[in-house]
Amino acid sequence: MSKKRGERLAAAAVVFAALGDPTRLALLQRLAQDGPASISALADQFAITRQGVTKHLNVLASADVLDGARQGRERVFAIKPTRLLEAQQWLEIIAIGWDDALSRLKSHVERR
Repeated sequence: MSKKRGERLAAAAVVFAALGDPTRLALLQRLAQDGPASISALADQFAITRQGVTKHLNVLASADVLDGARQGRERVFAIKPTRLLEAQQWLEIIAIGWDDALSRLKSHVERR
């Protein structure tokens, strides 16, 4: 594996790890549907504390999936689609590999 490909895989792994929590996925879904929101607004919609929401948002921001910017006294988070599109591309590569493997298995079984 090339060094560049390895770096891209490592970056994708960080995104998938950040997305591996149901609360973070729900926060991401909320931001995707309704647009940018403050920590306070998000905390009002979830059964967790502001600190809990902040922790989850910071994990997503560390994975470069969200961007947080100060607006007055609040910090507002918005989705950064580039990293999610990269993750989607990795999933498509994996899906193609699975489709190919299943096709080979089917051919093998049918020959018997």
